[in-house]
Amino acid sequence: MKRRDFISSLGVSAAAANFLVGLPSLGFASPTSPRRKRLVFVFSPNGVIPKHFWPDKTGKDYDLKRILAPLADFQDQMLTMKGICNRIKGDGDGHMRGIGCLLTGIELFPGDIQGGSDTPAGWSMGISVDQHIKNRLQADATTRTRFGSLEFGVMVPDRADTWTRMSYAGANQPVAPISDPYQMFDKLYGQTKNRQMLASVLDDLAGDFKKVGKSLSSEDRQLLNLHLELVRDVEKDLKTEFAAATKNDSDSHAVPKLPPNVEEQNNNMPEITKMQTELLVNSFVADFARVASFQITNSVGQPRMKWLGIDEGHHGLSHEPDSNEEAYEKLIQINTWYAEQIAHMARRMKETPDPSGHGSLLDNTTIIWTNELGKGNSHTRDNIPFVMVGGGLDFRFGEAYDFGKVPHNRLLLSILEGMGMPEKTFGNPDFCGDGALTGLI
Repeated sequence: MKRRDFISSLGVSAAAANFLVGLPSLGFASPTSPRRKRLVFVFSPNGVIPKHFWPDKTGKDYDLKRILAPLADFQDQMLTMKGICNRIKGDGDGHMRGIGCLLTGIELFPGDIQGGSDTPAGWSMGISVDQHIKNRLQADATTRTRFGSLEFGVMVPDRADTWTRMSYAGANQPVAPISDPYQMFDKLYGQTKNRQMLASVLDDLAGDFKKVGKSLSSEDRQLLNLHLELVRDVEKDLKTEFAAATKNDSDSHAVPKLPPNVEEQNNNMPEITKMQTELLVNSFVADFARVASFQITNSVGQPRMKWLGIDEGHHGLSHEPDSNEEAYEKLIQINTWYAEQIAHMARRMKETPDPSGHGSLLDNTTIIWTNELGKGNSHTRDNIPFVMVGGGLDFRFGEAYDFGKVPHNRLLLSILEGMGMPEKTFGNPDFCGDGALTGLI
């Protein structure tokens, strides 16, 4: 019988079947099953503080500076890549070309979006590397998944412009991330008319999981319990939110107006980031996708990290000169917080068994953390931060690299090579002449 036919014969819902179909105990995955290689591109904005980011030493005996210190537990599964430079010129300001060309490696179209300097611009002229990989995986029946790729966001503004999009399905085709965890949950587990309906669906999902629990191995029951715990947590949040939203339905009251330029979810940013991380991890366990992007705010993003005691917006602080010691220290703290989110994502993947039977999720997933700028107050696109964690690409991890000053197109080629999809060029071919980076594989 086909996998889903067998699962359906157990009398469970389609939402439950999509998760259960990949569990080794049911005979469809085992240590001899093909390994599932996965990628996550994580974006944080406005550059870093190089002195407190890049290791002083290269090779295996590298040192972790203050910003990367939260990743110390993963040093042997991590690599840092200095000397990767975005050489793409053309229309748009530094921030726009920084994010719009980051994963595409090609110029922006002329357009009418005016940045802080330079000429106005539009969308990217080409597909991004995450979507290219998705298309290759979806073209093969053995690697095809339900969604192909998932685009997560955290406080990405509702507006659509060059500063808010990093993924492109093709030329002039930006892909919008989903910043609302509840909307992402709806996408993963079925579209619903309202959240009250979703809460009842979750009850059915939990019941379906219990039906097959006795047929599973202890390892798969552990995966199932983790998944069920997520379902219950979301159910609890949804019921609380629905109760609060409907409490005053019969009362007539004025809708308050918010002051302009205040992010409505600013103080919830840490919680939203963790919720999205849980959904990402569970989507990989369920094999909903093998490629994802995780965009935390946007280029020129202005979150106010009050949980760190910082009231100023991130982008504003990034323009302060290095001589402003107070701003300099706050920027170090902000980037350290971003590193903590990468560490949390890696930790969740490390403690989660891979349903294919090959180690943990982290053993088969590479998290690529990057940025649109090398440094905020200079707007340089030299030494763009690239930090990778996890074994999905089979690179030589546990090392710090310095490639001098090479076009970042060559790194995009290396990523494709690591996924078993080598290409001679990606993006602008003028920056691909020397091919993929040497010494990584």
